[in-house]
Amino acid sequence: MSIEINNESVIPVDEVALQRLATYALDFLHVHPDAELAILLVDEGAMEQLHLQWMDEPGPTDVLSFPMDELRPGAEDALTPAGLLGDIVLCPQVAVSQAETAGHSPLEEMLLLTAHGILHLLGFDHAEPEEEKEMFGVQRDILVGFALSERTK
Repeated sequence: MSIEINNESVIPVDEVALQRLATYALDFLHVHPDAELAILLVDEGAMEQLHLQWMDEPGPTDVLSFPMDELRPGAEDALTPAGLLGDIVLCPQVAVSQAETAGHSPLEEMLLLTAHGILHLLGFDHAEPEEEKEMFGVQRDILVGFALSERTK
């Protein structure tokens, strides 16, 4: 997997953990090992601009996903083709605030947002109740599986 992470925010982030989670999620979803993913971490001002430009909504958000080759999850016997998965943009300041509200660590929130962003890149959505149930179920499976895999290291 080619996973590029660029932290342009003022908040230090465990980029190695984000990379491990992204690798785990892409393997879990049977994405070709030659797929490419970029994760960009930006401050609130930059995220607010992107949120307004692409979603026509004011204020910063936690994560935005920009799919490229419209890849979809593969299967154990049929990986998704190699290609450009796309870009995920995360806002650590928003993640820190959300983590406090949720009662977990900022890193856990960043991992959740990374998994969420990857699922959006692969065509998952949560606009309808059934879609939300499916997406959040897969997201939970990724996060639980990743946490278990990290404990065995």
